[in-house]
Amino acid sequence: MTEHFSLPIQYNGSTCYTIELRDSFDDFYHFLVTMNLQSKRLCVVTDSNVNMLYAEKFVRNLEQCGCQNVTKFVIPAGEENKTLTVIEELYEHLIIHQFDRSDVLIALGGGVTGDMTGYAAATYLRGIRFIQVPTTLLSMVDSSIGGKTGVDFNGYKNMVGAFHQPSLVYVNLSVLKTLDQRQIAAGMGEIIKHGLIRSKVYFDWLADNADNINALDKSALSKMIFESQKIKKNVVEADPTEKGERAHLNFGHTIGHAIEKALDFKLLHGECVALGMVAAAYISHLKGNLSKDDLEYVERVNLFYGLPVRYYGLDTESIMANCCHDKKKDGNVIKYVLLESLGRCYTATDVLEAEIRESVLYLMSKFPFPELIYNEKKE
Repeated sequence: MTEHFSLPIQYNGSTCYTIELRDSFDDFYHFLVTMNLQSKRLCVVTDSNVNMLYAEKFVRNLEQCGCQNVTKFVIPAGEENKTLTVIEELYEHLIIHQFDRSDVLIALGGGVTGDMTGYAAATYLRGIRFIQVPTTLLSMVDSSIGGKTGVDFNGYKNMVGAFHQPSLVYVNLSVLKTLDQRQIAAGMGEIIKHGLIRSKVYFDWLADNADNINALDKSALSKMIFESQKIKKNVVEADPTEKGERAHLNFGHTIGHAIEKALDFKLLHGECVALGMVAAAYISHLKGNLSKDDLEYVERVNLFYGLPVRYYGLDTESIMANCCHDKKKDGNVIKYVLLESLGRCYTATDVLEAEIRESVLYLMSKFPFPELIYNEKKE
């Protein structure tokens, strides 16, 4: 397994786009030429953090390769800026620079940048092309794949959005070196989720290889990213617009999103997903699907990667209210993804309010593993 691979995403029997894994941005222009986009207007959408790191170099390389119509739009970093107001500013940028339906947006950043760029691409002139260039581990394995785009509304996650497939997902493994350990851990939240919902073999591999992955060993990282992307690929190909099994990717997200909002986005998305997975695993235990050992195994693997399994001082009522506003509701029923066993999941419609409350209380119970050092309440 090398650091270079191409993974096709197919719908209705034909390839819609490919995921390309590289260890630099050197090949990016080649793919623009392959898609005959090098002469189009290109808008690189990035956030203020990525802009300081390498967005200027990325734009300069495009211009040096021969792209003559490149602009840049910078989004203020942070989930709190994932709003329609910022989208309106991006629309204005595109109008001023005379972008038409043949032109392209390039999302250079993490999940917030990718979601917002995709939504702008889906709605500007009723749809233009866009390319995902994810720069966080979380976005490399999750949000850049599958065409889900959106923005938050009044603090509610991704309440406004559209399905709009990218033309390319280009992953540069080397950018992970610019992330701090907390950002890497946040990405692991979604990766652990993939193992729990689809492959116990992969979940066990993550448990056994934590030291190499935490050390950012390139071989371990590339194998891990490839395996997670394959799981995401198989799910979204089977259900591109979330009519059925794609909802399984929401494992850990119902309570995770509710916690995220209740804490005013103090924790990163992947950290909230980790707490949500523990809560969902606990409910799965209450339902008789997981043993106590299974539940503790889920918690230990999250801890191996620096993810929270407890958070004291949660506002239970606020979390319950946020769950009731979850976008995955069907009428008055919250679709809740539970584990049938480690590596297998299902969508439940029989989760009781009392069980959700009990799972939130469980997240505030005594820390179970004194031999594993963890700051139980991250600020």
